[in-house]
Amino acid sequence: MTRTDTPAAWDERTQLTTFLDYARATAVAKCEDVSAENAVRAPLPGSPLMTLSGLINHLRWVEYWWFQVVFLGEEDAGPWTDEDPDREMRIAVDMPLADVLRDYTDQSARYRELVAANDLDTQAKRPIRDGRHPDLRWILLHLIEETARHNGHLDIVRELVDGTTGA
Repeated sequence: MTRTDTPAAWDERTQLTTFLDYARATAVAKCEDVSAENAVRAPLPGSPLMTLSGLINHLRWVEYWWFQVVFLGEEDAGPWTDEDPDREMRIAVDMPLADVLRDYTDQSARYRELVAANDLDTQAKRPIRDGRHPDLRWILLHLIEETARHNGHLDIVRELVDGTTGA
């Protein structure tokens, strides 16, 4: 897949999915050629869970939450618990980054199919905190924002762990 933020067509669906795919591909690119040691380093003293592996695993599980739990209404089988709400970031340091990246990209492909099969106006089966049911359009916009924000974190962490910038 080519990383581009320019959609092949100008309809709403193509623009939204192109930007989400671009943000996803950017997250993956920010981890390119990082050493196993640096993938699990947390260089920010106030953020001990902020690792490259942890951030990618977080993005994976955030998409799981919004697509499978909220949109489809499936039971939550995520790694988090009430005692450890950020567990997806903690457990990633015990996983090879290549596995985390593979899981993220494989899952992204499945969600790409899910989005293609549903109308943007389709409402989620589960409500959000305020009791409303977001539509698929809002979920896509939220995931674009979430992924783009964490790409900034990936930028900072990568530069601090090995000096790599760009992507």
